Amino acid sequence: MKRRDFLKLSSLALTAGVLSKTFGTGKAFAQTKDGVSSAPALAQAMAGGAKANTSQKSTVYFTKDISPEGLLKIYEKIKQNITGKVAIKWHSGEPHGPNILPRDMVKALQENIPNSNLVETNTLYAGARQNTKDHRETLKTNGWDFCTVDIMDEDGAVMIPVKGGKHFKEMSVGKHMLDYDSMVVLTHFKGHAMGGFGGSMKNIAIGCADGPIGKKMVHAAPDNNDDSSQWLMGKGFMENMVESAKATIDHFGDKIVYINVLRNMSVDCDCAGTSAAKPKARDIGILASTDILAVDKASIDMVYALPEEESHDLKERIESREGLHQLTYLKEMGMGNDTYELKEI
Repeated sequence: MKRRDFLKLSSLALTAGVLSKTFGTGKAFAQTKDGVSSAPALAQAMAGGAKANTSQKSTVYFTKDISPEGLLKIYEKIKQNITGKVAIKWHSGEPHGPNILPRDMVKALQENIPNSNLVETNTLYAGARQNTKDHRETLKTNGWDFCTVDIMDEDGAVMIPVKGGKHFKEMSVGKHMLDYDSMVVLTHFKGHAMGGFGGSMKNIAIGCADGPIGKKMVHAAPDNNDDSSQWLMGKGFMENMVESAKATIDHFGDKIVYINVLRNMSVDCDCAGTSAAKPKARDIGILASTDILAVDKASIDMVYALPEEESHDLKERIESREGLHQLTYLKEMGMGNDTYELKEI
């Protein structure tokens, strides 16, 4: 096996080892002729792109403990640069959503980050979060009224630069985002109707863009069109999302960190509310990193390492939407490493 091919698959093999202990199975990955375990579609998707630095691996922390204590413990590993006023970007979900993050976990994290608020933006699609008034009612319904929730586009939007973007030179985000010094991206990792999957990248790409302007830019929606059947799909949408996320990452610099919670992983996003498909995959754990590509790649690796009966629906959703291009384009844009060291805590 050539060295460059080994590097592409090394993080997959490492993840398989951790999952073998976690799940009690060594058959999650198919063996290649070289004896290295791999997920073929994922390996092929990551073959492109050359800008990311793979000379050293990024660190991704992992815990099987999906609880307030587990979340706080893993946050301790990545919080060094989180200072000043802190935005905790999470997904508020549609009313009564069955798969949203546990409130006690989110509350514990917020209470342990000084000078922090939960932050969200309004939606582009019509529903219970399209305007601030309705959104605040949804926050109460879903139990997110235990602290200040800043709907960042409540007072409008502002354009911020997309450095090196091919599709955008700037992105419209909620105006209040500029009030914060740091951001903690707390993500419920799951499938997504258009993106294939929703990880940390999707959380800030769509979630920090304001409803009326930024989200239309990312979805390439025509003026006054909130009909999702006419929005951009496939690789073009993935690239738009990545560049939108890059605007937020460029804004915060090294004062942004990423946490993915792999539980209740429906093929549908929390924006599907009560209509979300019932999850078939088991709960896996929590992943955290200062590297957005590494944490989303590790999350995908863990999903792909599940037994086929658990992973099939999620993989079908991801690949049918060309969702793995999220990772490829993150790498192409130099937004992190796709090789990582997984440290279980």
